Amino acid sequence: MSAKTAITLDVLPLTREAFAPYGDVIEASDAARHFTINAGNTERYHDLANIEPGPEGRVIVSIFRGQPRSLPFTVQMMERHPLASQAFIPMSGKPYLVVVAPAGEAPGVEQLKVFLARGDQGVNYATGVWHHPLLALEGVCDFLVVDRSGPNPNCDEIQLEAPGVIPAAA
Repeated sequence: MSAKTAITLDVLPLTREAFAPYGDVIEASDAARHFTINAGNTERYHDLANIEPGPEGRVIVSIFRGQPRSLPFTVQMMERHPLASQAFIPMSGKPYLVVVAPAGEAPGVEQLKVFLARGDQGVNYATGVWHHPLLALEGVCDFLVVDRSGPNPNCDEIQLEAPGVIPAAA
């Protein structure tokens, strides 16, 4: 890690529009296509994420249990999945942070975006989008994860040249 000065990162609310360059927001909202099924007993929020298993991959479902992080939090690394998308759907009903940067070359701290996700919002990282691993905030949080299993490595990790700091007031 270099001795460069840390940059404070702004925290934005997670919205479909703001997150669109990085993937999909998974939530039951009026903005999503939805309709009634099961003889009127259920509202289906339909096709909320573009799940891509990538070449020779298959879609798998897992549960990730994230330990809580304390704020302020220093972002020093990022990862990406170059072959497939990866979706996180919270199961604990608690807010969490999402740190992303555009797909492509390894990002600098100035390219990072931080979103505060409500406990009823999931995210689907598009193929190749840089993101930080789970950032649970209020206790241990479980996430249903939809991603890829298959041949070839599908996780690249990098250390940032300069860190970013998510302030305590996030």
